[in-house]
Amino acid sequence: MSTPAAVAPAGGADDVGRIITARTLRGAADGFVSVLLAQYLTALGLSPVQVGAIVTGTLLGSAALTLTFGLSAHRVPLRRLLLAASVVMVGTGVGFAAASAFWPLLLVAVVGTLNPSAGDVSVFLPTEQAVVAGEVAAARRSRTFARYNLAGTLAGAAGTLASGGPAALAERTGWSELALQRSGFVAYALVGVAVFVVYRGVRSRASATMGSDQGARRRVLHMSRRTVLELAALFSLDSAGSGFVVTSVLVLWLQLRFELQSTTTAVVFAAAGVLGACSQLLAPRLADRIGLVRTMAFTHMPANVLLVLAAASPSGAVAIVALLLRSLCAQMDVPARQAFVMAVVPAEERAAASSVTNVPRSLASAATPILAGWLLSQSTFGWPLVIAGTTKLAYDVVLLVLYRDVPERPGARRGGAS
Repeated sequence: MSTPAAVAPAGGADDVGRIITARTLRGAADGFVSVLLAQYLTALGLSPVQVGAIVTGTLLGSAALTLTFGLSAHRVPLRRLLLAASVVMVGTGVGFAAASAFWPLLLVAVVGTLNPSAGDVSVFLPTEQAVVAGEVAAARRSRTFARYNLAGTLAGAAGTLASGGPAALAERTGWSELALQRSGFVAYALVGVAVFVVYRGVRSRASATMGSDQGARRRVLHMSRRTVLELAALFSLDSAGSGFVVTSVLVLWLQLRFELQSTTTAVVFAAAGVLGACSQLLAPRLADRIGLVRTMAFTHMPANVLLVLAAASPSGAVAIVALLLRSLCAQMDVPARQAFVMAVVPAEERAAASSVTNVPRSLASAATPILAGWLLSQSTFGWPLVIAGTTKLAYDVVLLVLYRDVPERPGARRGGAS
């Protein structure tokens, strides 16, 4: 039986703390490699199209793993899934450090956990969200998810800032920058080991199999299928746009368009991460006033306008200002979206719902970085940013039209039940 939404089970706070700790560690590693990835692949001699293909491969791999894990969560303990994901993370770091040719790197990208974005689009996400939602009362979920995202985003900003370390260290010492970049992926693997240790401490009931024996026998998403599929289709539109502007693509664009150095881009995206993290603290208060769906849309729209403006910037400085301003509101929808998905599905279907709504996001975003790379190989103008901004604006409008009046609390769900 699932735990009632209004009561957090005993010991749940400890597990939420462990999940946030793991998210912090992963955020630092993801922030580091999201910037390092494009620099490393370029240093290996790969073309923009090949870089885009590998970024696409990381997103495709995340989609496949996320779907597999999410659809297994009703019969496999969540703790076991988290431990398995951390093992894959270790293998990913080792694989990228060891390989240097395009095809081996592409293979590791597809089967691994590497995250080329400043946000979290990894296999860990739906499983962690299911644990957190099971331990926190519905009224506090958006605030808890804001803390969860804040920890990961701030750590990601620190990791992004550290990504300039290999270049700076190579300049000071004369060591090989490529060798130092490889060591960064070894560090990523070591973080995977640390995450594994943290997950071993997860013990509460929410980390056990989500659902009874009868629930394990019935089909996945039995009660909330309609709502989840609608949201999955809608989120895929947003992520198709996001794929054009994952951090690795933005780093490549700034290098090609304005010849920004790696140390500069590291500082820029670290600052963007901090701004994005802090802005998420405002999302729960805003959601309390205007609702989760309106918070998602109304904070997203100005961010997407700024993305289009950044594309037309006459200088690197103007582009950086536009991107930093965008970061002030681009991530405020994240805790609201997570809380909304968790609120409109039954407890035993949360991991599957999170997975099924995140997988189309990964698939849609996986289809576009390679196109962004091709566009940048044809012109250094920010066409990927223009396409991303307009696509994501369309998502905001459709979201408001379809979901502005949908109940956002358990007990009054469309397509689900409490």
